[in-house]
Amino acid sequence: MRYVKLSQNCGLFVSALSLGTWHLPRLPERDEAGVFKVDVDEFRRVLRRAYDLGMNFIDTANRYHGGISPVPLTHVGYAEKLLGRLIKELNIHRESIVIATKVFGEMAPWPNGKGLNRKHVMWQIRESLKRLDMEYVDIYYAHHYDPETPPREVISVFNDLVRAGLVRYVGVSNIPPDVIVEMQMIAERYGYEPIVVLQYRYNLMDRSIERDLIPLARRFGMGITAYSPLAQGILTGKYVDPVERKWVIPRGSRAEYIQHLKEMFTERNLRIVLEVLEIARERCATPAQVSLAWIMHKAAELGVSIVPIVGVSNVQQLEELAESVNLKLGSDDMRRLEEVSAVRTA
Repeated sequence: MRYVKLSQNCGLFVSALSLGTWHLPRLPERDEAGVFKVDVDEFRRVLRRAYDLGMNFIDTANRYHGGISPVPLTHVGYAEKLLGRLIKELNIHRESIVIATKVFGEMAPWPNGKGLNRKHVMWQIRESLKRLDMEYVDIYYAHHYDPETPPREVISVFNDLVRAGLVRYVGVSNIPPDVIVEMQMIAERYGYEPIVVLQYRYNLMDRSIERDLIPLARRFGMGITAYSPLAQGILTGKYVDPVERKWVIPRGSRAEYIQHLKEMFTERNLRIVLEVLEIARERCATPAQVSLAWIMHKAAELGVSIVPIVGVSNVQQLEELAESVNLKLGSDDMRRLEEVSAVRTA
């Protein structure tokens, strides 16, 4: 495993791939609420193998369950609980790993049961720490934009969490660029902890962050953690028949129960997947490895640290994706992928 500095404005080193917990290994059985159960034994094996491979960076959130999206209030927090439990069971040294979690989404039905106001954030960091059974988290993200809470209140409370020793570094996710700039300027003005990392969607099909967020990250020395780097599995090629050159939906796949996945089955995205499949064949690699390697190459090209967050269903998938850090794409590969996926400027 390779390690990279998370950002230019902090000294934290993380593995070049992060293990995500939004999608965990699932069992075919459902619980009493009709939600797919998480395969705890397989996730234990995944976590152990990830650690052995040197993946020290694990991403979760207070609302994640691992087997359903969107998550009902009856199931929020399960991913954190399970992660914390298994880390203890596997005797993984806390200081050897970097744990990131998030706050914003609804965790209770009352008026302050969600958001980024001081009351909710101060409540939820302690609840996350209870679920994780930890004394602190390494990275705490503001998960979404909260128009009801002033940016100064948000950056101020996150600064207080760092000062209290409950959080090591501050991150934000899915917040408009202009609001990030305002928050960072407030932090500089008042001597608050800076935002060190941004978490946004980034993959060959969705390169929109190259327009404004990548330049913003370079300006302030921030790093990027990229969620959905495989476009929820589409870039693995499993939804494409390469012979017929058309989309397909395998039985039991996410596309059967996640509607917006099917909305991504466009002609442009089909061309991208077919090109990825061809490059993978030529390089004796898998489409997933090519797609992740592309992100790592773009990070060097764009001059900003970008760490893909990967979710897996089993140990074999994890081992496949981990090999992407060793795949070197050539200039011709990058040119071909650029031609089919170039970000639109308007």
